[in-house]
Amino acid sequence: MNPSAPARSAPATEPSKLRFGHVVIIGKYQAPGSRHAVDQIAHFLHDEGCDVSLERETALNTGLTQYPALDVAAMGSACDLALVVGGDGTMLGIGRQLARYGLPLVGVNQGRLGFMTDIPFDTFRDSLHPILRGAYEEDARALMAASVWRDGRCVFEATALNDVVVNRGGVASMIELRVEVDGHFVANQRADGLIIASPTGSTAYALSAGGPLLHPSIAGWILVPIAPHTLSNRPILLPSNSEIAVEIVSGKDASANFDMQSLTSLLHGDRIVVRRSEHELRLLHPLGWSYFDTLRKKLHWNEGT
Repeated sequence: MNPSAPARSAPATEPSKLRFGHVVIIGKYQAPGSRHAVDQIAHFLHDEGCDVSLERETALNTGLTQYPALDVAAMGSACDLALVVGGDGTMLGIGRQLARYGLPLVGVNQGRLGFMTDIPFDTFRDSLHPILRGAYEEDARALMAASVWRDGRCVFEATALNDVVVNRGGVASMIELRVEVDGHFVANQRADGLIIASPTGSTAYALSAGGPLLHPSIAGWILVPIAPHTLSNRPILLPSNSEIAVEIVSGKDASANFDMQSLTSLLHGDRIVVRRSEHELRLLHPLGWSYFDTLRKKLHWNEGT
């Protein structure tokens, strides 16, 4: 080594050393072309110097057996980073399960909207190279812990990242809901249903029902009635440390959905209780990522200007 030669250092925003040595890939394996996408990303990660594993169902359904196949507990304990290849539905499904382990997730979009899976597939190499070396924006997302109580017993529990939705069945009649916040009576509402949404879920069903957009850094929940009988029943923003209880007063075939990925039927007198989960989802984005850039792109703001 020449002692007179100046030492070279990597840019501060992109260290040369890997920050994430063991990466697991979770794929939307039902989608056409998903095997090719997962295989390409796995080869890229290997060339970057990462140990690569696949989520068990992804490995089984893509037939990529050359990589270790891990269940959720193994991913949480053994991996440094989870790479989700798909859409927001794929991210919702695995994100709820991995949040308890504190494992950060990165989304490569193969879906339609991609509010959380925000890296386009055709640019994944340029985006992932610096992220793997520690150059990224971190974004924490709150989760909701929900439970259904019947005759004083908990009969169903679920975690939601987007929303908890109580709605009527197929019969063309409203349901009546008693809403309480921290034990205080709010109102009896007659409507097609009620959405309790997180900031992440504010761009999903709640937005379609007339709710506001909520920045992910705001510690709040949104209550959004679905087609309320009384038009003065409007969306309301509540602090996320509140306990929200919704009781089924009347109506047929009511049900509760959690991120639209799990469902339970409800009876008169059932209470759905929603609290903030003790866990948060850790999302990583490329440097320079902005929530407002995502909104403009996904909601097609400023088109024609």
